Amino acid sequence: MTNRQQNAAWQAAQQWRERTRQARPSPSQGAGGLKLFATWLLFGAMMIVGTLLGLFFLIIGWAMLPFLRHRMKKRAEAFRADHARPAGGNAGQESPARDATHASQVLEGDYRVKSGD
Repeated sequence: MTNRQQNAAWQAAQQWRERTRQARPSPSQGAGGLKLFATWLLFGAMMIVGTLLGLFFLIIGWAMLPFLRHRMKKRAEAFRADHARPAGGNAGQESPARDATHASQVLEGDYRVKSGD
């Protein structure tokens, strides 16, 4: 390394040190400690409020679970009733709603039965 490169690096380091020294608050500034205390106090209050809000919504969610379960149970029963097959004979006669659901599930096209070779 040449002397000039060392000097440039040394000068950059010195400038960097000087800038950091200027950026630091000096002990003579009394408002720095007060600002820091107020910031931490505000941050702590926000953390407490956020925690309380989180707990509130958690409890509301837990309280709503039985109602949601009841509604989902009713919906499942209605679904089963709509898709149930009749208990008696007449397997060929199905409801129009049932025919419509099956018609949408059938794939159209030409089909061939393979021989059992």
